[in-house]
Amino acid sequence: MMRLFPLNIKTLCQACSPMFWAGRAIDRRIAAYQNELMERHCDEVQNIYKTMRGWRHDYHNHIQAMKVMALQVRQQTGECGALLRLEEYLCSLDDDLTTVDTVVKTGNVMVDAILNSKRSLIKAREIPLKVKASVPARTGIGEVELCVIIGNLLDNALESCLWEKKEKERGENSREDSPVGEPFIRVYIGVLKGQLYISVVNSSYGKVSKIGKRYLSTKGTRGHGYGLMRIDRIVNKYHGYINRQNEEGAFVTEVMLPLR
Repeated sequence: MMRLFPLNIKTLCQACSPMFWAGRAIDRRIAAYQNELMERHCDEVQNIYKTMRGWRHDYHNHIQAMKVMALQVRQQTGECGALLRLEEYLCSLDDDLTTVDTVVKTGNVMVDAILNSKRSLIKAREIPLKVKASVPARTGIGEVELCVIIGNLLDNALESCLWEKKEKERGENSREDSPVGEPFIRVYIGVLKGQLYISVVNSSYGKVSKIGKRYLSTKGTRGHGYGLMRIDRIVNKYHGYINRQNEEGAFVTEVMLPLR
């Protein structure tokens, strides 16, 4: 016996509307174009990252060679003043180079590139950042899609922290009691039970807007939240899991993606 299911008239009318299908086609074109741009950007960032690592390695070797040469000349001539200052200067350059070299290294070149790119932006805005990440070289997840997830999560965290800083400054200038504390961002990425686990936590002292179960971007409602939707689509594509939780003083996003 054939079973009949009730029809949703609103859904049926939307599906029959030319505007509905035209809108879907435009969305697909926009998504394809953005994926192409992101893929091109990821390739460029990866190439720049590899080139800079090579330059840094060569630069370190040049400094070491100059330090040895300065030491040899000082020992042969007995000159201590200028050569000793030169050695000290080269040592300080070497220390600076070591500091610059202390970047995020996850084991995955593409994840390294996106994390270090966002790290530079966050540091430039003087937001405290802690990162602990270890990622397999091969995950079975598209590199562009992985960059989209991590990049959007960190962009949203930075936007929230900048809003917190602005609110804190406004409260201090008006001499009002402000509930806003110090901004921060914490990132953890690792393998957990055969899945890639991504956690991004940022300070959140204000009320986070929601429509139903969906959180809204701090940019507002007009045309925004697209990054959040892209994350959701990628997670659904790989049959993963995503959890967003607004806790006291912090907003937490957790993503789990099966490794292949």
